[in-house]
Amino acid sequence: MRQAVPQHDRHQLAQTLCRSDRPSFHWHPWPCAGRTVASSPPSSVSCCPAPRGSGSQLSIRKEVEGEKEATNPGQKPGQTMEPGEELEEEDSPGGREDGFTAEHLAAEAMAADMDPWLVFDARMTPATELDAWLAKYPPSQVTRYGDPGSPNSEPVGWIAVYGQGYIPNSGDVQGLQAAWEALQTSGRPITPGTLRQLAITHQVLSGKWLIHLAPGFKLDHAWAGIARAVVEGRLQVAKVSPRAKEGGRQVICVYTDDFTDRLGVLEADAAIRAAGVKCLLTYKPDVYTYLGIYRANRWHLCPTLYESRFQLGGSARGSRVLDRANNVELT
Repeated sequence: MRQAVPQHDRHQLAQTLCRSDRPSFHWHPWPCAGRTVASSPPSSVSCCPAPRGSGSQLSIRKEVEGEKEATNPGQKPGQTMEPGEELEEEDSPGGREDGFTAEHLAAEAMAADMDPWLVFDARMTPATELDAWLAKYPPSQVTRYGDPGSPNSEPVGWIAVYGQGYIPNSGDVQGLQAAWEALQTSGRPITPGTLRQLAITHQVLSGKWLIHLAPGFKLDHAWAGIARAVVEGRLQVAKVSPRAKEGGRQVICVYTDDFTDRLGVLEADAAIRAAGVKCLLTYKPDVYTYLGIYRANRWHLCPTLYESRFQLGGSARGSRVLDRANNVELT
């Protein structure tokens, strides 16, 4: 397993990411470098420690890179939405300085990854404790920096649930990033096909369905349904961002092993719908996240492959999934 980047190097890299004159570069260390912080000071520090007492613990995890995908309140003609639902913002030329938005979103995501995570790990914690954990840490109340009155007294990067069969496997991320740097200096075209081939070559194949919701009951209800689906084995791993001080919507990320496995991606969508989620979903391969490619990036790439819309009274699977690149309905 790779060694995690030293703390001082990670902070320096996060600062470098904020420079809009540098190509995006996103490090993502995987776990087994964390300590568990309970409500009282820990008595010991160990690698991937077992829970002490319950799943209601604050755990530092350096894994499953996440992001806060920005969205746009626009609506395309003929599309219906749930109240409060918004479309993800399309990548569009112009606007801010080239690369500025993507760089800062990448830096923000890295900062969240480096802070402690609230984790319910079904591999070590009984499923019977999940409901109490969800009640203690509703994402609409957990704050990014531990504000007074919130369930957490210190910063929280993400809230996550790991399923019993979850095995972290990020592929060769360092090799991917080195190849990406070489590609950018080569002058060769950068296209979705190019990134797909890089991902396959370096076995960086994971991806995630993204769910954007405003803080409140709808967010907490959706997160609880997804968390239960993870613990019950219908999904593998998921996380949700804590509430930001400036407000705005929060994002739930539900992961799949292989973005090239279309059937697996659609099965995860069906499991999310079965968990009671009715809002718009978009699917993004992790290769885009590892390389710091967000909306409004300098290459004008759309980082999401699919979108899923809940279909009331429609097909048995409960949604219509669109291949965004080819504008083809898959279900």
